[in-house]
Amino acid sequence: MKRVISLVALAAVLFAGPAFAADPVIGTWKLNVTKSKFIPGAALTAGTRVYTEADGLYTVEQKFTGADGKEMSSRTQFREGKETKQPPGGPYDTSAAKKLDANTWDFDLKKDGKTVNHVHRVVSADGKTLTSHSTNAQRGGLSGEETLVFDRQ
Repeated sequence: MKRVISLVALAAVLFAGPAFAADPVIGTWKLNVTKSKFIPGAALTAGTRVYTEADGLYTVEQKFTGADGKEMSSRTQFREGKETKQPPGGPYDTSAAKKLDANTWDFDLKKDGKTVNHVHRVVSADGKTLTSHSTNAQRGGLSGEETLVFDRQ
């Protein structure tokens, strides 16, 4: 009987391990407008990000509402340590992602091989806040430094 209980406990640990190892960014995040700092002239009034991951390929789907009431959406994919092609027509055509630790990633967003934006993204230790700082974010024909703060949903 002790052996059966030991095997069940070991199986529980082995199968639970991957769930605990999941990247803390996975899930739905809501933009905290009051804590965010926007590109001058390109404020947002609402937004969400949804992060998913499959076989090491991360996808982020974003929906934002500008101060003018217009909605914008985008879909970006990235893979740690590799350049990933992005949909045509956007402000960049590839992204290069680097995982610094369990909660922190850096991204170089490139257009025609040249880095046009650097993003530093951190999930708080408690997993409740996501902060994304861009050195040259681009939206609505404007560009500049921006810090977006999100709350986990």
